[in-house]
Amino acid sequence: MYTEVLLVTPTLASEWLKRNLTNRPLSRQAVAQLTRVIERGEWQLTHQGIAFDEDDTLIDGQHRLAAVVKANIAVEMSVTRGVSRSAFTVMDTGRKRTGSDALSLAGESNSTHLAAALRGLHNYLNQPDVSWSSGSAWTTNDQLLGVLEAHPGMREALNRGLAMNRAIKITVTASAIGWYVTAMARPDIDQTNWLEKLITGAGLEAGDPRLTFRNTMLGLAAGKRYRRSDDSREHLLYYIKAWNAWVEGRELKLLRRSPKEQMPKITKIGAGQLQIP
Repeated sequence: MYTEVLLVTPTLASEWLKRNLTNRPLSRQAVAQLTRVIERGEWQLTHQGIAFDEDDTLIDGQHRLAAVVKANIAVEMSVTRGVSRSAFTVMDTGRKRTGSDALSLAGESNSTHLAAALRGLHNYLNQPDVSWSSGSAWTTNDQLLGVLEAHPGMREALNRGLAMNRAIKITVTASAIGWYVTAMARPDIDQTNWLEKLITGAGLEAGDPRLTFRNTMLGLAAGKRYRRSDDSREHLLYYIKAWNAWVEGRELKLLRRSPKEQMPKITKIGAGQLQIP
């Protein structure tokens, strides 16, 4: 058995895929995800690559090769030949390194929540109206680290999000993103009163956006037995709607959303100002 590093072109990848005789079924989603990595120029050479057995049959790497063909871009890969056919049963049985793992290795605390929040922020900034549970919402570990580098304030936002999660059961992801993006969009607004009243509910009257938002989140939590991956997008939509009403000084007695409602924009007006169409 020996390994070498080769530049795998789309033509070469197509030829090697013809030797894929007894591999597992091809996952279109996995191929699409790897294709986007290659197209964005994020592909990195590692020890994981392509493997052929003693008969030169492809036994590992079909998704990587299919992505090269789909992207039509050549990349370097480790290519191992002469792998024992019996080794096929133990390939890819180790646990995949997650975004949480990558952040933890980088020295970040609360890495699980932080990874989810960064992933959500990436989706909010790049495709706010696409389901966060779709394959196109998938992010690489390198992307998560890049989002954190560009938005270091998410570390503090996560602390705010954890506090809101404990108080009103909004997902940590949605509350952290909501706090961060509204603070970035409106640095002139002191959000202390928003946060404190949202957490305690003390002294809030009917129609106050904070009370309506608080009751909506608690009601949703009480009516659900489990979380869906798209809950954070829904919660963020409610967060921004309520926050906009609070900043504008409007009453908000009911929070609703339509099935295909787009993510609202953060308001640029304050209480007493006219809404500009």
